[in-house]
Amino acid sequence: MHASNDRLSLLGRVVAALENAAVPHALIGAAAMAAHGVSRATVDLDVLVVAPACLDPRLWSTLRAQGVGVDLRRGDDSDPLAGVVRFAATGERPVDLVVGKGSWQRYALARAEPGCFAGVDLPILRAADLILLKLYAGGPQDLWDITQLLAAGDHGALAEEIEVRLPDLPSAATALWESLRPPAPGARLD
Repeated sequence: MHASNDRLSLLGRVVAALENAAVPHALIGAAAMAAHGVSRATVDLDVLVVAPACLDPRLWSTLRAQGVGVDLRRGDDSDPLAGVVRFAATGERPVDLVVGKGSWQRYALARAEPGCFAGVDLPILRAADLILLKLYAGGPQDLWDITQLLAAGDHGALAEEIEVRLPDLPSAATALWESLRPPAPGARLD
């Protein structure tokens, strides 16, 4: 562990707090996409968790004491997320802690691979699981991200991995995948 958490970057301090609380987590969003060969500009860094305890302000009291801004936003029953916690510190990129609530997201975290971003060791979501998250969100930027991840990776292997896990997602995600899915190798396109 580091000598002093207040010398770590904001991302490093958030990750250290998650590790101290034994909360599984993984890098997602544009930073994770970069790890999979897709570059896209972004202002913030995104980390996925599924632990509802992350929405308890007491978990972040040490960061607040270090001058980190902590903004907790809880989702309601109709929200696909349990909530989001935004961390902000002067001169640093904000960190958004996305608090999911699906068992499929828990499995995605379990499959995350060891990685490093901006000098911080943390798990990074696999490309197929990033695509599943993007299908779940379904926004215009998500569609672009999906096509870029598919282009950067092995289409066939990604499609196989996605289709095995797709039944765990809502039907809208399945319909979106059907519209984006790359053709099978050797398939006729007429």
